[in-house]
Amino acid sequence: MKKLFVIMLAMGLCVCASQSVFAAANDTQTVTYEVTAINELNLDGATVELTVNSAVAGSQPTQATDTDTYDITTNCGTNAKKITGAISETNMPSGLTFKVTMTAPTGGVSSGATTMSTTAADLVTGVDAVAESNIAIDYSLDATVAAGVVASANKTLIVTIADVE
Repeated sequence: MKKLFVIMLAMGLCVCASQSVFAAANDTQTVTYEVTAINELNLDGATVELTVNSAVAGSQPTQATDTDTYDITTNCGTNAKKITGAISETNMPSGLTFKVTMTAPTGGVSSGATTMSTTAADLVTGVDAVAESNIAIDYSLDATVAAGVVASANKTLIVTIADVE
């Protein structure tokens, strides 16, 4: 019985030793990876204030202006994106014109001073993959004398990275 136990133990050790002899020095593994579409836009300031409060005698009121900056990151293809702008809910009151001028990030093209309404308008076109910050935005408000006195009010500017159609 002891002999049988010793033989069985020896055979077990041989099996274990033979398994380590057949172990590989390397192996392979499949790695799955992905980068999804990234389209981030940030307007740096929380508010813009435009107050028309002067005029040269004999001329329409003097345009009110303000500036801000924005940041953009997108990994789109060449000329695949544009930046649009619109104001919320209702158009500007009669006699008032609100315009936005966005400086384009590298590779893009600015549309210049663009009148804002409730319909989205192109502010920048031809946007390529880019990651830039502190890009200038200029805002202006023109008023005609026909606008009269307009009480302080707010509009929400909606700026969007959109696909080029």
